[in-house]
Amino acid sequence: MKVHESLKSSDLEEERLLLELDADRLPQHIAVIMDGNGRWAQRRHLPRVVGHRAGVQSARTAIETCASLGISNLTLYAFSMENWCRPKAEIDFLMRLLRGYLRKELPTIHRNNIRMLVIGRTDQLPDEVRADIDRATEQTAGNTGMNLAVALNYGGRAELVDAFNRILDRVRNNGLANARVDEEMISRNLYTAGLPDPDLLIRTSGEMRVSNFLLWQIAYAEIYVTETLWPDFSRAKLYEALLDFQKRERRYGGLAQERHRVMA
Repeated sequence: MKVHESLKSSDLEEERLLLELDADRLPQHIAVIMDGNGRWAQRRHLPRVVGHRAGVQSARTAIETCASLGISNLTLYAFSMENWCRPKAEIDFLMRLLRGYLRKELPTIHRNNIRMLVIGRTDQLPDEVRADIDRATEQTAGNTGMNLAVALNYGGRAELVDAFNRILDRVRNNGLANARVDEEMISRNLYTAGLPDPDLLIRTSGEMRVSNFLLWQIAYAEIYVTETLWPDFSRAKLYEALLDFQKRERRYGGLAQERHRVMA
């Protein structure tokens, strides 16, 4: 009975928060640093891999919720270039978990008209992981709903290095000796080319850093940090982040009144 009452209370809280949201002021692009799986497991005296498995459910909830709200773009930080420093057994488990998720969830993702992208140095991932990624991105390439970008073997500095090298290659190959680089050219050569910059960056676990994630793209993003560990980041927690976002006054370096006059 207590479990039933707890679930009912949670549903009511979700409904209350959802009713407070302004559907016309939702972010166009949400980026999430999904942090805290290991600590979640350790606090329960469980292996870290149990935390990663629990984190998959939170990712599923975030994807479903954003899609249902009409959020156009969602980017999830799943595996950084620095994560290769973790124990091999943990890395192998994460790769198996990723492959299992892709195979299990792909039909649902496709059915919900979600287009899946993977950003990062994917050429350095294991062959079998790359094959599953290619299958998922190819199957959903024609979908017109939410863009779901998953950052794998990703680093923000590496992304900028790769973008600059693409620009240099183009200049050299086309003999454009007088070419000049501008912000638009850099954006066109990032992994996220074609996606708008994030309006909202969410970080779980309370850490006050961006961890080399979307360094160029988050220049004007609103940052929301919660102490909640990723496996506990529920639908209600996402609604709370969105409500906090809607309270922000986004000035983009200017004054609110000046921005209002420009928009008018």
